[in-house]
Amino acid sequence: MTDSERSSSPDFSPLAVGEDLTPLPEYKAAGTTAVDFSGLLREPIKLHEDLKTGCGGQLWPAGMVLAKHMLRYHREQLAEARILELGAGSGLVGLAVARGCTIRQPLYITDQVEMEPLMQHNIALNELQSKVKALVLNWGEALPQEILELRPNTILAADCVYFEPAFPLLLQTLRELTSLCPEATIFFCFKKRRRADMHFLAKARKTFNVTEIEDEDRPVFSRESLFLYTFRRK
Repeated sequence: MTDSERSSSPDFSPLAVGEDLTPLPEYKAAGTTAVDFSGLLREPIKLHEDLKTGCGGQLWPAGMVLAKHMLRYHREQLAEARILELGAGSGLVGLAVARGCTIRQPLYITDQVEMEPLMQHNIALNELQSKVKALVLNWGEALPQEILELRPNTILAADCVYFEPAFPLLLQTLRELTSLCPEATIFFCFKKRRRADMHFLAKARKTFNVTEIEDEDRPVFSRESLFLYTFRRK
């Protein structure tokens, strides 16, 4: 365990949050947003948001939390990392890491086929074609050949806990990815909206050591039912 991580504290455990659903964000009209993560990026990334192909086309709060954490604490630690983002949507987290962190090989942002044009658009919008590759990856299905060859050791997942029927598929994909590289670290951030979200975390603990991450913004985002973890294979 690193100095930036510690075991979950009961004071901030998502299990301590009440059963009431947290409000969903208001859906936005299509448009482009510039994000610098409170000055952590010298040059902001531009994100086109468009919900016509699904809710992943919008910026969601866990993505903001995870991106800020990676920029604040891992800016110089990913030079040799083989990075994959799951459920990337518009590509917020992966593009932020590519823009603000030292990386020596392209990272992959992945989602369903409906999101691929938006991912490609945002890669080009930020002129990050040499650093970021978009790829279709459906949870629960066979991993693409590019991912088998990549053997990712750093996996980013934000706001992937949303649709309960997809939870077993997401866990299957996380298990398969960490079978490729058992020492991989999964950075996992989600917003608790309903009790079923805790079922996902309980099942994840059967395969992974789940550790809540220390972050200077944790007292703030935890009040919004946002939680940030690492998963590592047992």
